[in-house]
Amino acid sequence: MLGELGDKSGKEAVDKIAYCLEDDDWSICREAARSLGKIGSLAESAASSLKNFTANEEVTIRLAAIRALGKIGNASSDSVQSLQNALKDNNEEVRADAAKSLGLLGPDAYEAIQALMRSLKDANWNVRTQSAKAISNIGKNSVEAIPTLINALGDRDWRVRFRVVDTLTQIGEASIPYLLEVIHHNNKIVRKNAVEALGELKIPNPEVIKQLSVMLNDKNEEVRGKAADSLRSLGEKSVDALLNALTSAKSTKSKVLILSALGGIGAEAKETISYLSKLLADSGTRVRVEIIRTLGNIGIYSDEVRLALISALKDTKSIVRREAALSLGKFGQIASDAVPSLLDALNDKKPDVRWRSSEALGKIKLNTPEVLTSLEALIHDECDYVCESADIAIDYIKDTETDMKFISK
Repeated sequence: MLGELGDKSGKEAVDKIAYCLEDDDWSICREAARSLGKIGSLAESAASSLKNFTANEEVTIRLAAIRALGKIGNASSDSVQSLQNALKDNNEEVRADAAKSLGLLGPDAYEAIQALMRSLKDANWNVRTQSAKAISNIGKNSVEAIPTLINALGDRDWRVRFRVVDTLTQIGEASIPYLLEVIHHNNKIVRKNAVEALGELKIPNPEVIKQLSVMLNDKNEEVRGKAADSLRSLGEKSVDALLNALTSAKSTKSKVLILSALGGIGAEAKETISYLSKLLADSGTRVRVEIIRTLGNIGIYSDEVRLALISALKDTKSIVRREAALSLGKFGQIASDAVPSLLDALNDKKPDVRWRSSEALGKIKLNTPEVLTSLEALIHDECDYVCESADIAIDYIKDTETDMKFISK
């Protein structure tokens, strides 16, 4: 009960509970340790007693003492050393909890970094994960752990790799030189995680951008994908590198990947619009589709974009026409000059094109008799989702008119 009351129990209770650690009944000893942990930082005076039970022959007592030390949060040399010793325990749950408690102690447990680095090679995945997490929690001062963390990028368990990437990200800029050293590692998992970590750091270092651009041509598809994602996360600083990679890319997959990254950057990639508009006419179907999507995602409605998208509404491939309508819709009312072309597209043979065109008209919200009549005719389309889209578009347009009347009043 005193434990459940937490810090409301007071220091007097802490002393009496700590006394119970020496009880002849092992279950009372265990409950005393658990309760001290629940009381938390107020039980700091009991840490020196608890450390003596981290090596108790009864495993539940060891666990209770180790968890309590973490919750109390007192990173005294004795507590840290006791938890480090517990990292060598023959019970994997004890080892994992020892690592977790060291992480809870934070930066003051810096001296445990070496022991935690050794635990990254533990046979149990949970011990490895908790060790990496603890290094992360101890903070950015754990720079000396970087080489061992780099070696763990190829760990056989994805949960450990995930935590290692997170830890390197937490450490920050100091991780970059080490990550660049292994970015061309012969193990594709190491390459992929190094690339991912560089993206998560979000530091537009010129050498980082250069090496990530090289990885766009990696022989492994997942690595290429991560490279594109990382460059996208770096934003405007990586636009030139992506554009250069696009101009030299030979495979359709590579071009699509790079275009997707540019689209993900958004308006900051506006300098690519002219090149993309010109590239549209000389590309295969998949690349044309991705260019149109990218223009819509960049979100700058220039004359070049307008002409490119309106032209694409007449493309020989229906998927291109559909994506052109979809992208025009993203611009909303600013794309009102594309309405005549979208009205023509309502008569397209392919239902997907009619669907996206009616949807775009609803977003542009140009309220004219011609637009409403054309959409009303589409309510009787042979394809249900086209009918629904036309109906919704009419509601959008009429709602806008109602809103404008309300505002004028």
